[in-house]
Amino acid sequence: MTQTPQPHSPSAAGLWPLWLLVVLAVATISAAWYYELVLGYVPCKLCLEERIPYYAGIPVAVLALAAPAVTGDARLARALALLAGVIFLVGAGLGGYHAGVEWHFWPGPADCSGRMPGAGGSAGDLLAQMKATRVVACDEAHWWLFGLSFAGWNAVISLVLAGLGFSAFLRLKR
Repeated sequence: MTQTPQPHSPSAAGLWPLWLLVVLAVATISAAWYYELVLGYVPCKLCLEERIPYYAGIPVAVLALAAPAVTGDARLARALALLAGVIFLVGAGLGGYHAGVEWHFWPGPADCSGRMPGAGGSAGDLLAQMKATRVVACDEAHWWLFGLSFAGWNAVISLVLAGLGFSAFLRLKR
């Protein structure tokens, strides 16, 4: 008895970009958490916003990897891979915008000056909170590698991740 292949079954060649996307994205967000939680680097408001595509894109890519096993064809995986690509393309835009703010190509948001101490308590409590608060401005890069800051590297990595999502979309059979 000859088994006929399913018309929309995915191949390993179509899924490898998604695997690489997930591994690279998890490594990138893990590095950001490491710098913040272990090394004490305090992210600014824009840094935190640049993480949102990782929080959305990683689960979408994982669902794209799981979709063929669940559905038996690649159509849902293709759609999710495309969505992951778009999410990380937005992430590249956020990183590029933030890098431009750091290079003073354009002004950043007016409220991008770190967390303000909470209201309430005495004036002395407020003053003590203000002294203890580390304010991180969005237009000051505190780390550079080969001419790029965290935001600049995030833009580059997000473009790579978007490309991997789009590559998976194109490689998976229709």
